[in-house]
Amino acid sequence: MISILEDNIVVVVFPSIFSQNKIGPLITNIKHILKIQNQKFQKIRQDNKVIIIETDDPVFVSSTINDLFGIKNIAIAKQVKNDFKIIVENITKIATDLFLKNERFFLQVEGYSKGFVTRDVEVAATSSLIEKTVKKGIKPGTAEKYDRRLFAHLTKSSAYICIYYDKGLEGIPNNSQNEKMVCCVFDELSAISCIETIKQGFDVKIIVCYNKKSELLDLVKMINVIIHKTVQTQVSLEFYKIDASVKLPPMVLAEVIAGLLVKVAISVNIKRISLSISPIIHPLSFFEKIVKQIHSKGLISYTPLTTLGEDIIDDAKEIGLEKYLNKIEKIGKTKFISSASPKRKIENFVERSIKTKKIVHVKLGVNNIHDILDSVSAKE
Repeated sequence: MISILEDNIVVVVFPSIFSQNKIGPLITNIKHILKIQNQKFQKIRQDNKVIIIETDDPVFVSSTINDLFGIKNIAIAKQVKNDFKIIVENITKIATDLFLKNERFFLQVEGYSKGFVTRDVEVAATSSLIEKTVKKGIKPGTAEKYDRRLFAHLTKSSAYICIYYDKGLEGIPNNSQNEKMVCCVFDELSAISCIETIKQGFDVKIIVCYNKKSELLDLVKMINVIIHKTVQTQVSLEFYKIDASVKLPPMVLAEVIAGLLVKVAISVNIKRISLSISPIIHPLSFFEKIVKQIHSKGLISYTPLTTLGEDIIDDAKEIGLEKYLNKIEKIGKTKFISSASPKRKIENFVERSIKTKKIVHVKLGVNNIHDILDSVSAKE
């Protein structure tokens, strides 16, 4: 696709709206993830509101970068001078090479313009393209109905005509809060909660809780997705077995998890705990009870799912957890019945679980799922 074009092909990163004041950390993460994945680049620079990566392999570089949080969109684009005539000529040439017979296209131009408006470019380029592709039968479509979209972004000095344009994961850059937080993965919703914590700029210490060995495979599959979003080469995971002869009711389990998180946070001197409970899902009185318990220990509770909405389904798909969507949807339909357990009983569960601690060091790679499972089993 790119070989048919001239030089000056670059990767363009469009930061998310809340990353506009965190461009530095985002550039740092881009450099870091490219180094981890052994992706070569010549230069990374900022051009007004976008980040430009000069590389000989834009396809793989753009794919690698799109695993990062803090990105609204990412594109492979041809860079030309911000000049009306040059922009129109290059949009026409690129579209002529790329578009297929009888396709309807939608052209969008945005950004900085001087001496003309972006709408002028859209009109001129559309007319030129129709004229050049009469035999192909290419026609303009609408924002609602088109076969192919062509997008151009203008900065003060350059225009980037996007050949490939993809959606990013949004959020803010990984670790841009400069704060560590403990989170626990024990089901599908808690996995989403952990991902949301990372997406909101925190560095996470991950613990994994399970009741039966049969639960481990699904949990480790979810963990494998999460750790590849941490922008690290190696992570340490802590596994705890919740020693219960029967499956604990959801609210009792949530109390045990909260107790474990407190113990872990205090032991490693981390002040913040990420909870996967939400007043939208759980009874408000229960939610407030858990939060107060955390605060009473001198810790700060963080609930990334407090403003949970249906966009959680899209988030799950974007981060590769779509196979668990039905389970996540079932959680939303659960009717939580208060099954209050004596405080001492909860404490006993926590104390027994703490004794089962297993630490697994994981070097990120392609066989992490089997490596983690083997390590946990070997420590049984």
